[in-house]
Amino acid sequence: MKKYIKILGLLAITAIQFSCSGNDSEDAEAVNPPDASDTFIRASDVSFLPQMESLGTKFYNNGKAEGMLTTLKNAGCNTVRIRLWKKPVNGRSGLSEVKQLAQKARQAGLRVWLTVHYSDTWADPGAQTIPEEWKNLSFTDLKTAVSNYTSAIITEINPDIIQIGNEINSGLLWPKGNLISNEQQCIALLSAASAAVRSKAPNTKIMIHYAGVNGGGTDWFFTKMKSVDYDYIGLSYYPVWHGKDLTEVKNTIDALGKKFSKKVLIAETAYPFTLLHNDQTNNIVGTNDQLVPGYPATPAGQRTFVLDIKNIVKTSESGQGFAYWGGEWVAFKGPQSQSGSTFENQALYSFDNNALSVMQAFSKD
Repeated sequence: MKKYIKILGLLAITAIQFSCSGNDSEDAEAVNPPDASDTFIRASDVSFLPQMESLGTKFYNNGKAEGMLTTLKNAGCNTVRIRLWKKPVNGRSGLSEVKQLAQKARQAGLRVWLTVHYSDTWADPGAQTIPEEWKNLSFTDLKTAVSNYTSAIITEINPDIIQIGNEINSGLLWPKGNLISNEQQCIALLSAASAAVRSKAPNTKIMIHYAGVNGGGTDWFFTKMKSVDYDYIGLSYYPVWHGKDLTEVKNTIDALGKKFSKKVLIAETAYPFTLLHNDQTNNIVGTNDQLVPGYPATPAGQRTFVLDIKNIVKTSESGQGFAYWGGEWVAFKGPQSQSGSTFENQALYSFDNNALSVMQAFSKD
């Protein structure tokens, strides 16, 4: 996601509170484990959830208080996606918080998909900042640090899916791992991370994640990745940044899967249910010209968009699943906050935190 999201996320809270709130207390009881035969991934990123619950945020389903993990599971979601930062300044999205959230997700009967940023903060095409404790390492030592850190993640959390990097269009761990200026080192770092996963958890699926669905850009990027050992191609698709042509989404998935013999996922997507706002924080999407024709900014329009994304992926021979991003990011700091959510009109919940009909898009059917 873009930098204006990052700044708000960092300012949102400084206190580290890792205790579970009553909001998701029912998720502490183990539910049915994931169905091994249900292999098409229907995921939601829930990374803000611990932070929001620590402030007392409540979620509802049909007007009744219900933890988000429970609502997602009951809707048919089978996986949660969680970001992981190396050493964040306030502990949010750090290893301790992420490990606890992963445990809660598994207790709720959900699989765990980790998106490892290899940074202390947000990593995306515009920023891949090396962790503070690694910034003075030689390249050889950096590669060792990446390997050891990745091994520790597998030992501590053992995810079902692991992204080695987040939206790494121009590489990761800049400048040493910049794909444009240091291509060989970038590939070496990714290969070190991949080897660490394979040695510790051969059944964990490894994903390489690119932001966008432009056929020329994706083809160039994944050609560069050919020597890396990985399983899944992950793509971010936000119409506001990546175009409004859903045919291009389908064509790109089909072409990548065929050319590189990989399964493909839409690793991030979202759509508004309204153009209004519920706090004083400027939203990413707020005007009609940002919408995809045929998909109004209504609860039904949001649901139809996500259902169509799911079906595009599902009907492709190469399609493996999708993840919704920011579904939990309601206006959790109140209606007057200027550092709350830039995404509350794209959440999976209404402005009164009640689950919207878009939840139906997680159904197995």
